[in-house]
Amino acid sequence: MGNRKVKAGIIGGAGYTGGELLRLLLNHPNVELVFTHSKSQAGKPVYSAHADLLGETELYFSDSFEQEVDVLFLCVGHGEAKKFLAENNFAESIKIIDLSQDFRWNGEAGKAQTIDTTGRAFTYGLPEMLRESIQQAQHIANPGCFATAIQLALLPLASKGLITEEVHVSGITGSTGAGQSLSPTSHYSWRSGNISNYKVLNHQHLNEIRRSLNELQPTQELPAIHFVPYRGPFTRGILCTSYLPCGLTIDEAQQLYSSYYSTHPFVALSPVTPDLKQVVNTNKCILYLEKQGEMLVITSMIDNLLKGASGQAVQNMNLLFGLEETAGLKLKPSGF
Repeated sequence: MGNRKVKAGIIGGAGYTGGELLRLLLNHPNVELVFTHSKSQAGKPVYSAHADLLGETELYFSDSFEQEVDVLFLCVGHGEAKKFLAENNFAESIKIIDLSQDFRWNGEAGKAQTIDTTGRAFTYGLPEMLRESIQQAQHIANPGCFATAIQLALLPLASKGLITEEVHVSGITGSTGAGQSLSPTSHYSWRSGNISNYKVLNHQHLNEIRRSLNELQPTQELPAIHFVPYRGPFTRGILCTSYLPCGLTIDEAQQLYSSYYSTHPFVALSPVTPDLKQVVNTNKCILYLEKQGEMLVITSMIDNLLKGASGQAVQNMNLLFGLEETAGLKLKPSGF
């Protein structure tokens, strides 16, 4: 790109992921935000939907799409990305980063790409696994939030073929993980002081988790992964606890994880039990390892809207355009 800024556009800018993306791109040193599109908010200033952006920008939501962009972010609902791309034509030179699940790991085994109906190839966008493929890609399928947290907990083990026994995972997420549309389980009066599980052993992110782990240890059958997700009484963040039998000592496990993530700036190993506020409002993933008898226990935590969605999308954009991977993502957590 030389010294020219990356020109970006957003489709679906009124929701939670669109709002986070707006905040990141408006403050990104290498990006010019050209437009943000919204069917429901067209013609209104962006701060009408995202009140915290009052005084930060005079941008208005658009009902049309600018073709003069380098990258297009799709912050639309699941199933809507495929429909949108089928109904609208964009120049082949425009890179697309889709935050829905529409193009995640649906291609052939051994290939990191999914091909859509127009012939576009989408590469699965988990930098800690596929950084080199992302750097060479044209379009990106951004991973899911729970999928990101759980995969980052297990990738080092899979890279050495060490997932040989069933994996059990429990994870809790904030209310923003359900999106901005109101539902009985997203109302404050229901969510506050409350907790419930959902999609027990049947969460949609299990598909991409299993696919990634299979790619890393393809010579052996991947054991079952049992995942119980919970709705938490807070707005942001994901905390997962994954555990499985493992022959490594705690020192050997620490060395494996330190080595695997040594070149990945957003993953950190904590020497003590971490807490969720350490990652909220950041693009970090914090991991904590314990050994209890034969069981290796891995705690992983991320912000579901950042490393689990919009932050990871910007991280992928940085890789696509040869920018510093951390550009625009050196964010401050809220410790209290």
